[in-house]
Amino acid sequence: MMRVLVAVPTAGLEPVLVAVELVPESGSLSAEHILNVLARLTSTVPPPCVEVSLKLRVTPVANTARYERLRMTEEENRNA
Repeated sequence: MMRVLVAVPTAGLEPVLVAVELVPESGSLSAEHILNVLARLTSTVPPPCVEVSLKLRVTPVANTARYERLRMTEEENRNA
């Protein structure tokens, strides 16, 4: 419960008290649950999504031979 008390300076006493009052109604009493409720109470609205139309100039190509070379080198190093 110490973690709940540590949240008071950043979130404020009132939101912590509200979160502590709401948690027993849900049936599970834990510090994690209280901090989760507190985060939901004090969360802000996320910023609007920015839409951009980015296009790739060069299409990426999978180079599996490169990975095979890396794997072979690693196995050779293990056997040495």
